[in-house]
Amino acid sequence: VQLQACGGGLVQAGGSLRVSCAASGRTFRSYSVGWFRQVPGREREFVAAIRENGGSTRYADSVKGRFTISRDNAKNTVYLQMASLKPEDTAVYYCAAGVRLIYSELDAASQYDYWGQGTQVTVSS
Repeated sequence: VQLQACGGGLVQAGGSLRVSCAASGRTFRSYSVGWFRQVPGREREFVAAIRENGGSTRYADSVKGRFTISRDNAKNTVYLQMASLKPEDTAVYYCAAGVRLIYSELDAASQYDYWGQGTQVTVSS
């Protein structure tokens, strides 16, 4: 599976942005997909994840109620809709795919097998 994240950009605080993760491969629907973010000097941080069929999602407390993860398996794409953005949301956002992840593993970067290249999201104050 190859992943490509896109849709990042510059947005003002309080604004919205949607980033996408497009995947290659016919087995994409078999993978859980997670979004992580990272700023220089800090560890990669879990943001949100969605199970294979889209029926189960998980969010970091810091984004709960503001971000929504969804997927369209027919398009091999996972979306992260971000609203009420804050300057502290500024980071490079990465998508990742993993197989046979249970719910408790969705926030663990080490459980994901494939990673995209990242897309920069910058929120100005």
